[in-house]
Amino acid sequence: MQIRELTNDQFRQFTSVYPMSSIYQTIEYALVMSHQDYQSLLLGYIDDANNLIAASLVLIERLNGFKYAYAPRGFLIDYQNEELVKNFTIALKQYLGKKDVIAIKISPMIPRNIYDEKTKMLYQNNQYDKIYETLRKYGYFHMGYNLYFEAHKPRFEAVIDINKPYYQIFQHLKKQVRTKIRSAAKKGVQIYKGNESNLEYLYLQAKDKYPRDLKYYQDCFEYMKKKNMVEFFYAKVNTEHYLKTVKQQYEYYEAKVWQINQLIQKADENKKSHLLNKKMKLDLEFANCQKNLISATNLLAEFPDGLITASIMVSLHKDEVRILADGYDNRFKYFHSKNFLIWQLVERYSKLGYKKFNLGGMTAMNVKDNPYQGLNQFKLSFNPQVYEYMGDLELITNRMLYRLYRNMSPIRNILKK
Repeated sequence: MQIRELTNDQFRQFTSVYPMSSIYQTIEYALVMSHQDYQSLLLGYIDDANNLIAASLVLIERLNGFKYAYAPRGFLIDYQNEELVKNFTIALKQYLGKKDVIAIKISPMIPRNIYDEKTKMLYQNNQYDKIYETLRKYGYFHMGYNLYFEAHKPRFEAVIDINKPYYQIFQHLKKQVRTKIRSAAKKGVQIYKGNESNLEYLYLQAKDKYPRDLKYYQDCFEYMKKKNMVEFFYAKVNTEHYLKTVKQQYEYYEAKVWQINQLIQKADENKKSHLLNKKMKLDLEFANCQKNLISATNLLAEFPDGLITASIMVSLHKDEVRILADGYDNRFKYFHSKNFLIWQLVERYSKLGYKKFNLGGMTAMNVKDNPYQGLNQFKLSFNPQVYEYMGDLELITNRMLYRLYRNMSPIRNILKK
């Protein structure tokens, strides 16, 4: 048994039929990361009968002159087969060690538990402890059950089951989300399918959220588009439509205020108190309409061709749609464009026959003073299942160089200061 480098065709053929699957273990993702200063290797584990029984994309970066490797979302291997894990690990350490790679980090797709949006456990992996102990036994150091985004890939992910009619999915969204989606449609938010020339929308809206440059999004689109594995969408407010909607609301409340003023003038003292309370509420609504009318008028003047308010790039891999990156303009969050955009995509891909819509990473749910509570609440409002994974593990592949790397850490910290 041995580790070999695979051709693109060999790797693609293996991953196309292997039950474990991830967009992060594809040729296309390797091409993207090769343009982000990573060296990519397509490795396969061959048994004595020349059968390919495990594989992995391995990305290598240089950290202060040392080579450090990652297997995004872990190896494509049967983690329950202890003998296979043992032999593969020995061969991998030898192979990478000879290439002066000091260690490899993995964030395997091994679910520990699955929860509903109310933190109720739906599934517990009864093989998890065995897999965990096997990995520890053969040299993988578990880097802890992180609560936030400290891992190489998120330890928690929110996944919507879209293997059902879209109208049933809509019914199970939280009421406040359904209201926001309908509100966005009324306000003139429209969804467009974008192309490479529109990717700057995503970069500008997401640059404070993701440590990625514009080139990364362009590379994702270029290399994944060739295999129909990526799509990009953005939400645009029709400012002319929005102004018309606000004018209608203004005229409606203007008429209601006039009517109640007439009633108050004619009412006796017994009815007047009730009408005055009602008038106070209508006056507040009318005052908001006046503010909205001014705002909508200014928006149309500033953005006569429309206003880009949210954007999303998704990957399409087997039966799963995954948000690769998303963003929105916080100045215009009252349009609820991101809610509307996500829903439109859920509806689209449900109709196309996809089974999962992965909203991406979130944090542990039962944490006090969680700085990401808003992110969690947003994703949980779409009624997803929350997958809890193992987290990061590190395997040392060249102990001598790794020790040197660790010993240099204090020096690096001084230099940073």
